[in-house]
Amino acid sequence: MTDPDTKRVLFYVQHLLGIGHLTRASRIANALAVRGFDVTVVTGGKPVSGFPGPTVRHIALPPVVSSDEGFSALQDMDGNPVDDAFRDMRRDRLLAILHEIKPHAILTEAFPFGRRQMRFELLPFLDAARAMPEPPKIFASVRDILQKRPKPERDRETVDYIERYFDRILIHGDPTFARLEETFPHADEIADKVVYTGLVAPPQPDAPADRFEVIVSAGGGAVGRHVLHAVVGATAILWPEKPWALITGPNLAQADHDAIAAGVVGNVEVFRFRPDFASLLSGATLSVSQAGYNTVCDILRARCRAIVVPFTTGGETEQAARAERLERLGLVTVLSDSDISAERVAAAIRSGLDAPAFQQGDLSIDLEGADRTADILREMLSDA
Repeated sequence: MTDPDTKRVLFYVQHLLGIGHLTRASRIANALAVRGFDVTVVTGGKPVSGFPGPTVRHIALPPVVSSDEGFSALQDMDGNPVDDAFRDMRRDRLLAILHEIKPHAILTEAFPFGRRQMRFELLPFLDAARAMPEPPKIFASVRDILQKRPKPERDRETVDYIERYFDRILIHGDPTFARLEETFPHADEIADKVVYTGLVAPPQPDAPADRFEVIVSAGGGAVGRHVLHAVVGATAILWPEKPWALITGPNLAQADHDAIAAGVVGNVEVFRFRPDFASLLSGATLSVSQAGYNTVCDILRARCRAIVVPFTTGGETEQAARAERLERLGLVTVLSDSDISAERVAAAIRSGLDAPAFQQGDLSIDLEGADRTADILREMLSDA
């Protein structure tokens, strides 16, 4: 039987393209559960094995995904455009979950800074939460660097939503590394609600079961195919003798995965997914990846030398901003996404393998964001 004093948390997570948002939310949800919260994670994207994890209750809404890398439209798992009937069904299901759980706290991953496509269900959900006899505290769970918006009115709309619904904005970053005002123009208007948690890195990993000199990864695999193919070409130039691991990601098309597996040469193993990725990095000499939030957290926790190729397709700016900051600190080498080639990757890998090891004193970035998020919720709910 659940302790009546246990605080219930409902965490809404909608991943549309990759798995980065789901990964970060899962780390936070697990930290909350470990601290004694009763956590329900409601997901709305393509199922991903192993997420959000065994420590939390998981409710999956009928999934939607982005129709393209520009997030221009939503579609169901069969590729059909999402219609009003589908939206109404998802909204009603989410409202039913709210009234079933009666949470003490709600976290919305990315919204209102992102996931505008989901307003059809999120706004009725938040309105209903605020109208409850004992309304929950509402928190936005947001990464440290935001995507720049081409339409200023959307930033204004974000502020309006924050003022209407949200008690706190949890920025999962270290303010000495990146501050909200650097990527959000109205940060001063919501400063009283902003709390920095530190980066949400994984716990210190166990010793790796396998050891690889170089680990190449593409996150979820929905983007980054060209990077993987450039690495395939680099293996023909370098012909690795020590073992490498190339992890394509669960969302990469099967034909691309098969072509990569068939194309690598030398001592290279190709995997679709490795649940022990963070552990593998701790035993590797060099990482080659994009510059997504979670992969960077894994790299920093493992203190692994790294080459990053920030994703910039469709006007994306977030990964490039993160990579630039890391390069200034001497923590990574950055390759441009726009002119990646086998030759450039091979040269960067050669240099990376010859570079000095990551030193213990090189890192001052706070990586304890999951535990700090749990602390913040505990403090706020104890005052309620």
